[in-house]
Amino acid sequence: MPKTSTTAVPIMENEYVIELLEILKAHKSPSINDFNAVLGHVAAMEKQLEAAVSELAAMRRDLAEAEKHNHPIKNTMQKAVIAMQGQVLDLREKLAALKQSVIDGCKNALAAFKEKGISALDNIARFFKIKPILETIHTGADKAAQAADRAVANIEAASTRYHEAELHMKNAGRALKGKEAEQDMKPSGKIAKVFTAPFRATRFCFKGIRNNAVAAVGKLNHLEEQAAEQKQKKPSIYKTMEEHNRQIAEKERAVPVRDRPVPSTEL
Repeated sequence: MPKTSTTAVPIMENEYVIELLEILKAHKSPSINDFNAVLGHVAAMEKQLEAAVSELAAMRRDLAEAEKHNHPIKNTMQKAVIAMQGQVLDLREKLAALKQSVIDGCKNALAAFKEKGISALDNIARFFKIKPILETIHTGADKAAQAADRAVANIEAASTRYHEAELHMKNAGRALKGKEAEQDMKPSGKIAKVFTAPFRATRFCFKGIRNNAVAAVGKLNHLEEQAAEQKQKKPSIYKTMEEHNRQIAEKERAVPVRDRPVPSTEL
């Protein structure tokens, strides 16, 4: 039986993610809320991508129906579906890379905790080098949403051309019968609405992925700022040692020379 990829499992069900969250919660870490929010945004992107995949399946069914009836819009639909498929696959690859990076970050954070204790997680953001991936997801989702907009516009334009041709043919027949031509074209909204619905829904998914990527970066920035503030408030061990040595030296200087212990000369 083939081994399941770690990125195939929802991020919130990954064993390393669960363990790290439990540790942060048990130690009442101030980082847990923002870190949990980052994970929540990744989980939301997973669901939005799943929804986009479902809409892609709906597009393929519509395309099959258009091809079955040899609908004039079929070629436009085919190009649009191919474009959407490419965008979905690209975002799926980027999201898989993001999830793997998060899982690796959790592994590294857990290893540091086991070696040095909870203080190793004071700056938990340092374990997650995911901003560049989130930026590529942001850019990719924007590009995908624009592609969906173009697909909708192309399908609507093709639908309009179809109805214009239909009206022209109808009026040609009316002219042969000596009837006056019709000026009003049949509304093309019904066909366009049916064929563009999954593309509009997919655009909504892409926008959601984009917004969650931006929000995740914001939470990571807050984690980094929080860690920097804590570092300023918390004196380093070196400063503590220096202060301790200074106090000892002052006490020694305060003791009269005659009262100071005489160093032993014994070998």
